[in-house]
Amino acid sequence: MAQRHLDPTAGPVPADALAGYLRAQATEFLRALRLHRETGAGAAASEGSVEAARALRRAARRVSGSLHTFQPVLDPDWSEAMRPELAWVSGTLALEHAHAFRLQQLLLALHRLSGAAPFPPQGPAAGTTARTAAPPLPRDRPAPAGSAPATVPAGATGAAPGRTGTAPCDTPAPADGTPGTTDTAGRATTGRTAPARATPVTAGAAAVRTGTMTDAPGRGSTATAAAGPRGSALAVAAGGAVPAPDRGNLTVGAAKAGALLDRQLTLARTRAHSTALQALGSSRFHAVADKVAVLASEVPLSPAAAGADLRPLADAARDRLTDAVAALPLLTAGSPYNAEALIHGLSPDPAPHPQDAPWHQVRLLLRLHRYALEVVHAGRHPGSLLDAGEALDRHRDAAEAAAAAAQAARTPRIAPATAYALGVLHADQRHEVEAARYAFQRCWQKEVIGTL
Repeated sequence: MAQRHLDPTAGPVPADALAGYLRAQATEFLRALRLHRETGAGAAASEGSVEAARALRRAARRVSGSLHTFQPVLDPDWSEAMRPELAWVSGTLALEHAHAFRLQQLLLALHRLSGAAPFPPQGPAAGTTARTAAPPLPRDRPAPAGSAPATVPAGATGAAPGRTGTAPCDTPAPADGTPGTTDTAGRATTGRTAPARATPVTAGAAAVRTGTMTDAPGRGSTATAAAGPRGSALAVAAGGAVPAPDRGNLTVGAAKAGALLDRQLTLARTRAHSTALQALGSSRFHAVADKVAVLASEVPLSPAAAGADLRPLADAARDRLTDAVAALPLLTAGSPYNAEALIHGLSPDPAPHPQDAPWHQVRLLLRLHRYALEVVHAGRHPGSLLDAGEALDRHRDAAEAAAAAAQAARTPRIAPATAYALGVLHADQRHEVEAARYAFQRCWQKEVIGTL
């Protein structure tokens, strides 16, 4: 496989470029930390605090990755002590939004598999099919200028003008003749709001129903941006609005499966939120913040950094990525069916799927390669790397969602219909894994062709 190295005709990149990059990322870390404290991070975290936590993770990942790639030109004792602490900060803050997004992805998949979610029109106007719909924005790519979160317009779900776009199935008609509601024409009717149906898709599903789950950082503020390659098919091509899924179309097994996932993942998310709050208030985190504050003004370089060139170190990061990709079964990923992916499906071992680990490793190496290019190219890197990173992000998300569905199916004494729905959901997410591998294989072929 051809390898592209940095332009040999270009001049050497001095260590000062790394120092400037680290200072910029340290400043971004401190700015995000101040914003996080100003916006609050209690039980009801605001959108600003969610964005601040995402910026904290982003800066911590870049500093930690740069310390790993360019370690020979940095003070060894300082960099070895700093890297695991930054990885701890990034990993701790990522857990909450990972559980939130996983729940959202699984609930949307349940509605799609039950036929309750509309698909965009096929053909040139749609721009893409449901399986190859536009993927969510990656964690490090900002939202396009002028974009707005998708909302449910009045009329898209049967609501009358002047009322919120709530699906009729969520506000059932009163049966006792008591006052307090209006009909679709705006006329006053009698009847109190009837209690919700017995379909047990609770807090997480309600957020998905209205498309307002805004506390899943890194995936956007709506269900459309967070739904993944097939969940984004919920977007309406005409206006980008997300209709509320009709829970009345869910079978009993799918509804109970959604309720079970909601309970398990919401509990995990709550625990992750508490852990993050404790971490941010701990002496360990304050020590990390103090070191980052020092880094914002002074970068501890090694004596060898005086005449060092950063390009060979960036080339080494590229070579590690290329070797890891060469070990992947790209030919299998390029075929329409991977029978070996089903072998582990019924295993009682809760360990990750054996085929996933090499792909996760490539995802980490690709991220390190991107960060190295940001250092030597002053923050710029090829767009094809972003596309490949998005495919691997979707791969990781689908693999973890499939594992969550399998874990829920292991719950004792669940109904057969619930177990069947979870099995279908698990198979669907494993299909998403294969689709993401195929997408990465196509992106990597373009990347290699561009080096010839």
